[in-house]
Amino acid sequence: MRALVVYESLWGNTEQVARAIADRLRRTMGSEAVTTDAAPTNVDGFDLVLAGGPTHAFSMSRPSTRQNAVDQHGAPHAPGRGVREWLGALERAPRGTLAATFDTRVDKPRLPGSAARAAKQELRSLGFEILAKQQTFRVHDYAGPLVDGELARAADWADELALAALAR
Repeated sequence: MRALVVYESLWGNTEQVARAIADRLRRTMGSEAVTTDAAPTNVDGFDLVLAGGPTHAFSMSRPSTRQNAVDQHGAPHAPGRGVREWLGALERAPRGTLAATFDTRVDKPRLPGSAARAAKQELRSLGFEILAKQQTFRVHDYAGPLVDGELARAADWADELALAALAR
């Protein structure tokens, strides 16, 4: 089996989560992590696709929310293509391709909305078979860092995904 972990990250927190997931998946299958800017729009050859990004304005980021993160909140950079745009360009999944989603959100205040939930719905509409409930990983403030224990939780979630994928 091969897994593709596609992520959007402005401060590096979502990237850390994506890399922890991809690293753990490598124990049981081929796995690679790529940014949304570098992600393929055709996932032939991958059995499991994970998509992750930060929650902005209650959902997946938009060009305007990414630019606002740079201008108003000090993000070091904004990707040219976020998860929303990558999903918009993504081709229909080959039959039987599994998927799961994750996001990062500030720990406090706890706000509604989820980039992962919205991404999951998009993947489902593209013919992906959703393997597991979306996951949220918490960060302190916009820039982070991640809340203690979140990288270990991401790695544990990857183990659960691998077991579920291999059982199919």
